[in-house]
Amino acid sequence: MRRLIVIVAFALALPLLVAFGTGAGAGGGGGYEVRAIFDNAAAVALGGDVKVAGAKVGVVESMDVAPGKKAALVLRIDDGRFTPFRRNARCTIVLATFIGEKSVECQPGTAQGGGALKKILDGAGKGQHLLPVTNTSSPVDLDIVNNTLRLPFRQRLTILVNELGTGLAGRGRELNAVIHRANPAFRETDKILATLARQNRVLAKLARDSDTVLAPLAREKARVADFIEQGNATARASAERSGDIERSIERLPGFLRQLRPLMSDLGAFADQASPVVDDLGRAAPATNRVIEQLGPFSSAALPAVRSLGRAAAVGRPAVVSARPLTRNLRRFASDARPVSANLKDLTASLDETGGLERFLDYVFYQSLSINGFDQLGHYLRTELIAKLACGIYATASVEECNANFTTPPATTAAKHPLAGYRAAAKKPRPGAKGRAARSRLLDGSGGRSDSSVDRQRRENHARLQRQARSPSPTLQREREPMLDYLLGGDR
Repeated sequence: MRRLIVIVAFALALPLLVAFGTGAGAGGGGGYEVRAIFDNAAAVALGGDVKVAGAKVGVVESMDVAPGKKAALVLRIDDGRFTPFRRNARCTIVLATFIGEKSVECQPGTAQGGGALKKILDGAGKGQHLLPVTNTSSPVDLDIVNNTLRLPFRQRLTILVNELGTGLAGRGRELNAVIHRANPAFRETDKILATLARQNRVLAKLARDSDTVLAPLAREKARVADFIEQGNATARASAERSGDIERSIERLPGFLRQLRPLMSDLGAFADQASPVVDDLGRAAPATNRVIEQLGPFSSAALPAVRSLGRAAAVGRPAVVSARPLTRNLRRFASDARPVSANLKDLTASLDETGGLERFLDYVFYQSLSINGFDQLGHYLRTELIAKLACGIYATASVEECNANFTTPPATTAAKHPLAGYRAAAKKPRPGAKGRAARSRLLDGSGGRSDSSVDRQRRENHARLQRQARSPSPTLQREREPMLDYLLGGDR
């Protein structure tokens, strides 16, 4: 009888007056509980699956009869990622297995649909979240519809239609609501029609503008037909290579993972290159002018390029003939590399320390010292500074003979090596005049200041310098300036 009543409700869109369920009370699952109200919950069992997008998120905790003879299913949602349910959430009873088992498929809703479901504060289902019957649906199974075509259900359906027509009079609004809840397709169709009604002006404009779009297509129908044919050929080729395309798609995620660091580096490069691109944009007009001016330059350079080509044709045999020499030079360069490195270090050292200048100074001063020439021949210019005190061996430092780079400490206790000799020279003896002269000579040599000796030394030094600048008397008759310059002269 229950199946007959369901058949009548679907065929004639009658309200379902009979609901099945057993009052099991609210269970203690500890998860997020939703009290969903359905018109009919036939074939739904306790512990049935509750799914979201095909994935199990909970179970049917309990079933009860709600006011208005509706079916109340308590859905326990164990996966917290799908809670809380929003006010635009929807649940539908769907076929789970081929043997007739049912499950509840839900959509938790979106944030645009408002806040979370209201919580029941008292009465049946206290503490649970109420999902009203307007947000649920109980589709009729296809096998039940097919049963209405078999005897004796067909005859019974006819009797029910005849007898219940009177009872349904005046309840068209409730009947329409039951029809829409019984089949979600009707509800979705109403939504589509409502959307089209709101967009009627857009549809009218689309109808008017369609002629503008279709007219060019009509003129180019041959090309459109060719496009379709080429698309067919492309589809056939793609079908023939479907295996390769499938493998390419399988490899695409790995390729994208490897491409991500490169794209990140490319993005960073683009950020860093933005100033360079801006500068290139500002320099583009000048670059354009340079390129335009390269035209006359290129035309003027054509003769030179042609001449270079002819020279290359002539010089090619010489280059080919020089290959053995270049190979020898390469081997020589390879062998001379250590010598070159040492020579580099030597020249660098000479440059840093001034060694070359000192060598030239030596040559210059040596030439000055030996370029004297007189009637007897060449002579060596020397200047003897006779400091006898510095030539005598001594065990103590003498201030006049100190040759250190730093100033030596004062030595008050050091006795001059010639002190005794000088004291003996001061004693009057026969021939004191000659000895006095020698004493004066020794005193000057020992470092004691004598104005006459110093003056004589300066005069001798000046005379040597004048003689070095003057030509040799013997060669004055020769009149050879080069020899005079190299050998010097004497007066």
